[in-house]
Amino acid sequence: MTSAIESAESLIRTIPDYPEPGVLFRDITPLLADAAALRAVIDSMIEPFAGQFDVVAGVEARGFLLAGAVATVANVGLVPIRKAGKLPRPAASVDYSLEYGTATIEAHDDIADGTRVLLVDDVLATGGTLEAAHTLVGLLGGVVVGTSVLMELVALGGRSLVPDVHAVFVA
Repeated sequence: MTSAIESAESLIRTIPDYPEPGVLFRDITPLLADAAALRAVIDSMIEPFAGQFDVVAGVEARGFLLAGAVATVANVGLVPIRKAGKLPRPAASVDYSLEYGTATIEAHDDIADGTRVLLVDDVLATGGTLEAAHTLVGLLGGVVVGTSVLMELVALGGRSLVPDVHAVFVA
């Protein structure tokens, strides 16, 4: 018999050469469209950190989808971590490298000093985005208690930058 997590994993599609040649994009939209699969992965993302966080910080863009669900199920608030230029009053920003370029993330100052934060994103690839998110939360006074992702792409080595990550799936 197939577990709910195994069923959820089977819904993730790999799209070669998107958004550029050589990149294997993981399409999670079929998983998001399946209520049982979505609930199984959200529960798995929360489980190692249950009761240890006050707010969820979700990383743009697909991380928002998961972070909103995690925050709702955990009955805590959500703080968005956005790409540069998307927030009307950014309080802090961090530049970082990713597997196919560079970027900047920003957040409002909606994290009170000492707030326990669970970082949530869809994929841990090279680790640059989540390492920057860790730094950003710290700049705002929050304390990252853990990082939860839907999938870790092991070959890209992101765990070297974000060693505390919990991944539901490993590819």
